[in-house]
Amino acid sequence: MKTLETNDWMILNSIIYKIYTTEDADIMREQFLEQMKMVLDFDSADFFLADSQESRHLVRPVTYNCDDESPMYDEINSNRGIVYSGKSLVYRETDMISDEKRVQTEYYQKVYRPNNWHYAIQMILGRNKEFLGVVTFYRTIGKDNFQYDDIFILDMLKDHLAFRLYKDGQQKDERAEKLTITEVTEKYELTKREHTILQLLMQGKDNHTICEELSISVNTLKKHILNIYRKLGIRNRVQMFKMIKEKE
Repeated sequence: MKTLETNDWMILNSIIYKIYTTEDADIMREQFLEQMKMVLDFDSADFFLADSQESRHLVRPVTYNCDDESPMYDEINSNRGIVYSGKSLVYRETDMISDEKRVQTEYYQKVYRPNNWHYAIQMILGRNKEFLGVVTFYRTIGKDNFQYDDIFILDMLKDHLAFRLYKDGQQKDERAEKLTITEVTEKYELTKREHTILQLLMQGKDNHTICEELSISVNTLKKHILNIYRKLGIRNRVQMFKMIKEKE
């Protein structure tokens, strides 16, 4: 097993840091592929996400030195059972099928040969039995196969990537479930006054400011707020912001 040097660990720590701190997921994936060149020898790579509507369909490719067309996992990849297992793992394709048989497959003929690829190593990303995406690193014809040292490096990173993608999916679901103020007003039959107060609350205004704007007492405002909470089935402003979109 290769001993990682101090510089290798620094690069890996930088990659992990950017996985968690780069806000845009597509930029994060692009940076990930670029940074991996410093610790892994490969010629091309692609990073696909699982479709949130159909986890067996790959979407939003980010690539390194290759086209962004689908690698046709669904149609002809004999390893698709592993790809869609919902577990994170790293493997070389030659671990699943001998090289002699692999070069005869339709997948090799239609995907690898046109790109002058021969060997590949894959990171399958999954969490809680949910397939999240797949990263594939390729080496061109004439190069040696990936080694266990390469598996070791990718194995250290796979769970970090899977966790990031899983949290992104959760946040997306939460945003999708939020209602606008108008939708809340209609759904929970708020009065005009309650609608106005809800708007001001969502703007982050405190009770004193709202009372001044509406020329009402603090006790009256509190009664309206309690009525709003009761109708919405919530208890505080934190739950209110989780339930309602800040903008229409």
